[in-house]
Amino acid sequence: MSLPSKSIAVLIAQEIKATPAQAIAAIELLDEGATVPFIARYRKEVTGGLDDTQLRNLAERLVYLRELEARRISILDSIRSQDKLTAELEAKIASVTTKAELEDIYLPYKPKRRTKAEIARERGLAPLAEAILADRTIAPADRAGAYITADVPDVKTALDGARDIIAEGISENADLLGRLRAHMRQVALLRSKVVDGKQESGTKFSDYFDHSEKWATAAGHRALAMLRGWNEEFLSVDIVVDLDDISPVKPVERTIAAAYRVGGTLPGDKWLMEMIGWTWRGQALHVAIARPDARIARTGRGRGDPRVRPQSQGSVARGPRRFARHDGSGSRHPHRRQGGNR
Repeated sequence: MSLPSKSIAVLIAQEIKATPAQAIAAIELLDEGATVPFIARYRKEVTGGLDDTQLRNLAERLVYLRELEARRISILDSIRSQDKLTAELEAKIASVTTKAELEDIYLPYKPKRRTKAEIARERGLAPLAEAILADRTIAPADRAGAYITADVPDVKTALDGARDIIAEGISENADLLGRLRAHMRQVALLRSKVVDGKQESGTKFSDYFDHSEKWATAAGHRALAMLRGWNEEFLSVDIVVDLDDISPVKPVERTIAAAYRVGGTLPGDKWLMEMIGWTWRGQALHVAIARPDARIARTGRGRGDPRVRPQSQGSVARGPRRFARHDGSGSRHPHRRQGGNR
């Protein structure tokens, strides 16, 4: 459901265990410029006795829900301008209640720079990618020969193009991204380290020069401090995932495989499993974690929300302009931002 002002007040009232009238009164005071401490202390008669905790939660959710609604409108306008807004898609966008869900839905429609997948489509390789997904009984290499052209000189180039197309589809699968994000929040560690040479100038972040804790339980103020340190280029911040998992196929890869029903012994299944591992090790899924409603990502400012760099067996990203995802091998793949933002 889309959330006009009254609906926002009703929703927040339910969350903070207050009446809609109390929420509306508090919102009006906040919009007039009153602060939470002032309202809690001097305007109890107006808000019906809302306490400091209720008011702080209300103020935080008010900002979030208004930003969500503004972004919803912007996304609808963008998709409508592309003549791609169907009634079903509009209803789906209207029904989401988090920024992450909203951005996941928008991914396939988001204006972006020319990608490898787009180039592969221009070279006529989309039917190859679709055929590999649809029929696993034929080895992709045997199928790819039919797509060799002047722009696609050999089987390897054809398969690389099909891989890029499928990988982009995975990275834009809203339902899958939600499951991946939930897994990351459950198991990941948030880790920060001082950037070499910044020990003295970054002393205000000294508590986070070598710090790690579970993402799921990271206190908001600590996450914010780490992100500020990253934003001001004193810290590198990493998300460590499945560090102790020694299985050859990581949990995230199994989740992706399940979403596309990959797991048999057919030639196409084997190729797709290798492609999934490549996708997770590479940067096609860096958008899967950094989402605006995540506690960590939503605090990013200035240099933009940090992006997570997924590799299947780990990496250590160093330096202030890298934000990495690790899961144990020690390989290094610094994130490179792709695509435009709107």
